[in-house]
Amino acid sequence: MPKAHLPGAPRRLPDALAGDKGYSYTTVRAYLLRHGVQPIIPTRSNQQRQRSFRSAAYRKRCRVECLFNRLKQCRRVATRYEKRAANYLAMVHLASIRLWL
Repeated sequence: MPKAHLPGAPRRLPDALAGDKGYSYTTVRAYLLRHGVQPIIPTRSNQQRQRSFRSAAYRKRCRVECLFNRLKQCRRVATRYEKRAANYLAMVHLASIRLWL
């Protein structure tokens, strides 16, 4: 379900946002909740435990991070030699195909 449009903001806000423990601040969580985005951020050891933490959704974050790390092994993708977005996207597609094969 799309959220309301804010001026200068993306047209659709995500339903949830996954982050690591470095983003586990009450101000970050309050900002996300104020905008209708559920935070999926584990708590640090010096904080109280979060009641509604979806660990299955957090595990998916690791998969996405590993994919980006593998894509960045291709030097043209990591350093962005391409000046045009269409050419850069083509290089990302080629790198993805290379990983898939």
